[in-house]
Amino acid sequence: MTSLLVLIGLACLGGFVALVIREIYNNATARQHRESSGEVVPSKTYSYKFPLLIVGVLSILLAMFLVQIGAQEVAVVVTPAGISPDVLTTGWHIVPPWNHLERMDRTVWVYTFSNKQEEGQHTGPDAIWVPTKDGIKMGMNVSISWSIDPLYAPWILQNVSEADGGRDGRYRWIEENFIRAKAQSAIALTVSEYTPIQVYSYSRSEIQEAARKRLEVDLAVYHLLLRQIDIREVFYNPQYEESINNKKLAEQEALRLIEVTKQKVEQLKQAEIDKNIAIQRAEGESKALQIKGQSISNNPKIIDLEWINKWNGQLPTYLMGSGQGVMLDLRKEK
Repeated sequence: MTSLLVLIGLACLGGFVALVIREIYNNATARQHRESSGEVVPSKTYSYKFPLLIVGVLSILLAMFLVQIGAQEVAVVVTPAGISPDVLTTGWHIVPPWNHLERMDRTVWVYTFSNKQEEGQHTGPDAIWVPTKDGIKMGMNVSISWSIDPLYAPWILQNVSEADGGRDGRYRWIEENFIRAKAQSAIALTVSEYTPIQVYSYSRSEIQEAARKRLEVDLAVYHLLLRQIDIREVFYNPQYEESINNKKLAEQEALRLIEVTKQKVEQLKQAEIDKNIAIQRAEGESKALQIKGQSISNNPKIIDLEWINKWNGQLPTYLMGSGQGVMLDLRKEK
């Protein structure tokens, strides 16, 4: 319908321009014909002010009726009878000047919960704290990406307050009253089905997807589109984290003591082995000496044999004088 009105307006403007050109052409042709037939044509100045005035007025009116909607917005038409259900999207539209346009942002907004100072929408720490399946509370830094549903811009205009003032007031009100509350609820319900270890480690993406589905349903009631949920960081409360750290330190100390005990047990085992080896060696040497003594007792000549085996081939010089060359048996004969 809007495109048809634009075409009609342009056609009217073109028609008036064509009439002016035709009048100019007809006057010029008639003057030329009179001059060629010998008639005296009085000098006359033709006035085209009236047609041009009409064209100018129509152009101004058309400009007053034409409005442009940007690529990042939609517009809702407020007529004297109320809000029109039709939404004006990006492009040129004809809107009567007695109607009012409410332009609404259709881009993606991001609401952030963060435990860090000045990072989120709130100046102080604003992480989402929710209990897990075990009743342990865990904190989360979360970002919610959302936008209005452009097709329901008239409903949002009628039902959402602009209490904060300015063009962004309506969106700030949506974030503080819809996004914030519904996001906290969806994440709390989802996290309550998981243990702290699952939340902290390997189930985070699963929790994020489940929370997204919950929040998407909740926001659809208000004709808001959920684009994404990002769980950026997960952490324990300080007391629980301290207890975990103490537990880890105790476990590490227990492991160290176990290792020390293992080392001592190994040392004791080695000492026992060394002891048994020494005992066995001593017993062997004692038994060897006993056998040797028994052998000597049974056969005294073994001493001479041992002396010969250990002799280095040199004759003693301190027995019977030097150079005697005789080995004497000093033992008394029986």
